[in-house]
Amino acid sequence: MGIFELGTRMEISVVIVYAAFAILLVAWLLIDIFKRRRDGGYLRCRELEAVKQFTVLFTAFTALSNVIISILYLGFGFYEYWELRIVTSKSVSLSMTWILAALVACYSKNITHRKDNRLPLVIILWWVFYCIFDSLSVSIHLITRFRSIELPYPWPEANIADFASLPLSVLLCFNAVTFSRSTKTHVDLETPLLQEKNESLFKDSTYYRNAGIWSKLTFQWLNPLFSRGRIEKLELSHVPSVPASETAKYASSLLEDSFGKNKNETLPKAIAYAVWKSLTINGVFAGVNTIASYTGPLLITNFVNFLSENHDDSGYLQGLVLAFIFFFSKTVESLTQRQWYFGAQRIGIRVRAALSVLVYKKSLSVKFARSSNGKIINLINVDVERIGDFCWNIHGVWLLPFQVFLALVILYRNLGAAPSIAALSSTILVMVSNTPLASKQERLHSRIMEAKDSRIRATSETLKSMRVLKLYSWEPTFLKKLLQLRETERNWLRKYLYTSSAITFLFWASPTLVSVITFGVCVLLKKPLTTGAVLSALATFRILQEPIYNLPELISMIAQTKVSIDRIQNFLREDDQKKQIPYQTSQASDIPIEMKIGEYAWETVDQNSRKPTIKITKNMKIMKGYKVAVCGSVGSGKSSLLCSILGEIPRISGAGVKVHGTKAYVPQSAWIQTGTVRDNVLFGKDMSKEMYEDVLEGCALNQDIEIWADGDLTVVGERGMNLSGGQKQRIQLARAVYSNSDVYILDDPFSAKCLMQLLSQKTVIYATHQLEFLDAADLVLVMKDGVIVQSGKYKDLIADPTGELVRQMAAHRISLDQVNPPQEDNPITSETSQLNQIEVTEEKLEGAGGTGRFSGKTQEEVSETGRVKWSVYSTFITSAYKGALVPIILLCQVLFQGLQMGSNYWIAWATEKSRDVSREKLIGIFVLLSGGSSIFILGRAVLLATIAVETSQRLFFGMISSVFRATISFFDATPSSRILSRSSTDQSTVDTDIPYRLAGLAFALIQLLSIVVLMSQVAWQIFPIFLVILGISVWYQAYYISTARELARMVGIRKAPILHHFSESITGAATIRCFNQEERFLMRSLSIIDDYSRIVFHNSGTMEWLCIRINFLFNCGFFLVLIILINLPKSTIDPSLAGLAATYGLNLNVLQAWIIWNLCNVENKMISVERILQFTNIPSEAPLVVEDCRPKPEWPMDGRIELTGLDVRYSPSLPMVLKGITCTFPGGRKIGVVGRTGSGKSTLIQALFRVIEPSGGKILIDGLDISKIGLQDLRSRLGIIPQDPTLFQGTVRTNLDPLEKHSDQEIWEVLNKCRLADIVKQDKRLLHAPVSEDGENWSVGQRQLVCLARVLLKKRRILVLDEATASIDTETDNIIQGTIREETSRCTIITVAHRIPTVIDNDLILVLDDGKVVEYDSPVKLLKDSSSSFSKVVIEFLRRSIQE
Repeated sequence: MGIFELGTRMEISVVIVYAAFAILLVAWLLIDIFKRRRDGGYLRCRELEAVKQFTVLFTAFTALSNVIISILYLGFGFYEYWELRIVTSKSVSLSMTWILAALVACYSKNITHRKDNRLPLVIILWWVFYCIFDSLSVSIHLITRFRSIELPYPWPEANIADFASLPLSVLLCFNAVTFSRSTKTHVDLETPLLQEKNESLFKDSTYYRNAGIWSKLTFQWLNPLFSRGRIEKLELSHVPSVPASETAKYASSLLEDSFGKNKNETLPKAIAYAVWKSLTINGVFAGVNTIASYTGPLLITNFVNFLSENHDDSGYLQGLVLAFIFFFSKTVESLTQRQWYFGAQRIGIRVRAALSVLVYKKSLSVKFARSSNGKIINLINVDVERIGDFCWNIHGVWLLPFQVFLALVILYRNLGAAPSIAALSSTILVMVSNTPLASKQERLHSRIMEAKDSRIRATSETLKSMRVLKLYSWEPTFLKKLLQLRETERNWLRKYLYTSSAITFLFWASPTLVSVITFGVCVLLKKPLTTGAVLSALATFRILQEPIYNLPELISMIAQTKVSIDRIQNFLREDDQKKQIPYQTSQASDIPIEMKIGEYAWETVDQNSRKPTIKITKNMKIMKGYKVAVCGSVGSGKSSLLCSILGEIPRISGAGVKVHGTKAYVPQSAWIQTGTVRDNVLFGKDMSKEMYEDVLEGCALNQDIEIWADGDLTVVGERGMNLSGGQKQRIQLARAVYSNSDVYILDDPFSAKCLMQLLSQKTVIYATHQLEFLDAADLVLVMKDGVIVQSGKYKDLIADPTGELVRQMAAHRISLDQVNPPQEDNPITSETSQLNQIEVTEEKLEGAGGTGRFSGKTQEEVSETGRVKWSVYSTFITSAYKGALVPIILLCQVLFQGLQMGSNYWIAWATEKSRDVSREKLIGIFVLLSGGSSIFILGRAVLLATIAVETSQRLFFGMISSVFRATISFFDATPSSRILSRSSTDQSTVDTDIPYRLAGLAFALIQLLSIVVLMSQVAWQIFPIFLVILGISVWYQAYYISTARELARMVGIRKAPILHHFSESITGAATIRCFNQEERFLMRSLSIIDDYSRIVFHNSGTMEWLCIRINFLFNCGFFLVLIILINLPKSTIDPSLAGLAATYGLNLNVLQAWIIWNLCNVENKMISVERILQFTNIPSEAPLVVEDCRPKPEWPMDGRIELTGLDVRYSPSLPMVLKGITCTFPGGRKIGVVGRTGSGKSTLIQALFRVIEPSGGKILIDGLDISKIGLQDLRSRLGIIPQDPTLFQGTVRTNLDPLEKHSDQEIWEVLNKCRLADIVKQDKRLLHAPVSEDGENWSVGQRQLVCLARVLLKKRRILVLDEATASIDTETDNIIQGTIREETSRCTIITVAHRIPTVIDNDLILVLDDGKVVEYDSPVKLLKDSSSSFSKVVIEFLRRSIQE
């Protein structure tokens, strides 16, 4: 009796403690409310909301947990009263205390005025007390049930509510501790946030580095990022940096140490050595996860047997123990899986960063290799990504056999040896069946990639040349070619997706096939089958799906990764040829350049037969301060000679060239960085204001800067796309001059005047066609066929009547003789001496620049904000067949799920001992139901592939058609990388990813609903539990998505700068090396790689943050389901159905995490559709053809052009560029257009081709208003040789006649006239000789001749020459001018020329200034007036050309 009294006293004591806590909670609540009212309600401190938002997740979870526990005890109290008709003091006191705790928690959630932002101490003490007491109660209950141990003092008995609330109470304690620590950090952040709102909270990776084990395990260190994402759109500055181990600098140095220093080390070994610690830890997580995942199938037999048997109290305890083991194993599985996946991502980030840096370093350091830009971009974009992705799969090599082994152990335990062998055999059979399909899929994927590469290459080239294509009216033809390439890609894609459908069918049918064979063997061998054994086997087969599916994919991944590793390893192992000139020399010398006898040749495919490009036949020394001019005809080797001095062309014999001191280089094809004009000029050097201004003035850049809206802070677009050719040359000339180097190497400088001023004390070697500048040189080198045929002083060389220079000068004289100077006694005033600032130059877009067109700049990429709009989803779903196939696919999934569950239930139900089902009927119905489900899966897969192909094609066609019809201003403001990223990465996502993710989400939802329905059939109480869990899951997803969505958008945006920087650096590698800027460019590369890594790091972390919470919720739900099944009377449940529900419940956490993950990932992936749709609504040009107003086929007959009151502006917000231009160009006449920078010359040409539509006035050609006809009808009837000579990858023939309208004979005639025939005949393939990307295997002068040949081939009545002969020598220029005069004698020719001789013989000269006509008359009349603008230009030209 005494013991009973002690026991009663113990219970009474506990109840008193509960009541005390209840009173304390009520007291705190009342006191706090009183304080709040006394202080006037909530303090108006909403500014602190930005900091305190980070508590929202914790407080919501806390309040919810308290509510759930209070409902558990309240519900248990009602149950006791309903069933037993008793009311216990424990139930009442616990219910009341938890209800009050829930009220306090909810109240605390809404308070914003407490400065410390801490939870009440009383509620934390209550959680800790209850957690300790409840743990003791549960533990003692389990111990006393397992063993017959009598305690000296009775302990209050634990009930089902105690068991169910224990996990939540433990979490409440952990969260309270974590929350207390995090508030300390945030208190320090409040003040600076209030002082400066724009200051980032995340200056480093403190949150991850300082996170504890619990925080890292549950990803709580991401809470501040989620809080920021909830209140504002995330920017890069809001995202913390990556941990030190993931930075590009650390990762690359680690890999470089193991790979770079040991030449015998292979790349895979070096990578493994660099990440072996992380890889090992990751492998441990993977192994534990695999073991935990097989615990469920192992124990399901015991659980079903438990449900089937009558059990007493000890048996009840066994059920609880089984439920706890299930819960514990599922929790371990969730935690380890999240750490495994996140760890794999971290390793992938590290490997990608390291390899990217190594490839970048190599591409900058390797000379002579001439690796194509595309190849190196592919290494970064494809191979490095693939190796990084393999970090996800690397453990599959040993996990796959381990999984199969565990499955066989479970099967052997439940079914015996023979069925296990049958299961293994059928598994191997399915794997073998899958392997050829996977191999075929891999081959098809390779074909897709090849087709995609061809399409992207063509797209890239087309985008770069879009201005030329529009002027030639070739864009419909090139669009057709692109669509043909896409059609090829689409055919391979169709085959690939249908093959994937077969693999999907095998994936879903494999458990069915294996189970049919295994159970069939059991029936044949008369092995007894029990419900528990059958359900355990079915759960095992379901897990076996993954290794069966993964084997071919793993083999394919290994093969692809090996190819990628070999490609990168071969690139990194390419021998660096010795640099012929050291970057940093000890001292400048009085002899800066020493040229020794030697031969140089560019690398070719056949290294044995390569001929020397340059031959230096005698030693030569160039003294300090010398100006050395290199001249020669087109293709004579001038640029190659300069490259040999730079060390950029391989030496095949001889001693080479030595350069002492620092160098500066100005290439013929301008290389301009994306950035401001100032950044381009400074090029990494510190700003010296005085010197900077002198350089701008000396290079005539100050004029351009004055007319740009943002001055020298004007942003230069990709490849300088919004600059004219002259502006590009002036910028890179200024870059060279500002570097203050010892030696200057200039390839065809735009103007040589600054050489005589700013560079008067420097050593300068310059290649030039402007022979009038030779007299200023101290040494002239005359080139012919790659050999210096003459060298010496200009006076000496000109005195040799048989010399090459005399022959070239004779041609120059002919050119000068065409100029009729004004009277000799006309003095050259100080005004005319300033005409070095008024060059007769044409600016590609200077009219725009002159009116501040740069105010638009190259725009930052604009991304959408907020949720992806429903219109994007509806457009995507209804693109193919108006969405008609979607309901059919969903119906197939429903029928598949129903039949699959039916077959599983049948085999479990029919194997119960009480059932009398024949073996034939058992296996027959099972096969019938299973086969039916497989048929629906096949139908679903095939229909889905059909929809995917059609949808992707429609989206692609809409985007590419819109891009090709866009105005030229769109291409000026949009870097090609943005269009290419949509055409490649986003299109690939649409092709093979999004349809399957959307469908997978729908299928998983159907599967989840069917499992919930199944469980609810067993016990209705399960349904409300799942509703609560689903509600919390949706809340979590809504909380997560605002941050994750922006991070996913940033992943795409931050990838582009890496590719752009790499591409830009490779193109300008020679310039970067010459200026010794490798280190600065490398640091920039490290920075943008880290920017990308930090986004990927946190993006993957946020995904794991969500998954671990959803997993835990459903693990708790599954645990409660098991508790309910254990407590239900045996008479009320069907053990087979309950066992089936438990079997399906094993996958609940994975399935729900998959749904939520897919739900978020679908939205992230739909951003690709959103981005593509952005480019389907670009403002387009006027129609190509206006059917109601088409000109006659022979139009224009006369070629007369009338400009009437022509006003042109680039946008409504900008000033007029052309102001009331009125003049007439008579038919068959030659008109020269001249004017200073910004006068509007190019704008006039663009208006003629309707590249820019007039704001007022009109242009008539032969009396027809060109604004009323289609663009194709207009542009195809005009001819133009644009400023930048553009060639396309292909053949000589396709470059001359892409429309294939002319015969070979016509082409050869034109080639002869343009002096190109001999050059073409040097290749045996003649017209089919290859032309490389951008025409790199042709010199700039030769490219310009090809452009001339195109126009002559077209034979148009109106011809525009836009600096058409700026890159060819005078002799060739004279011949070409003669050819043009001869071939276009009846044509109207409008010439915007660089040199006076080009326009001096024209019939009329139009002089523009500030968008207005200043002079328009014949050159003879204009020259007679010495005060005319044209006369002043001619005087300046002659002044420079007077020979001493």
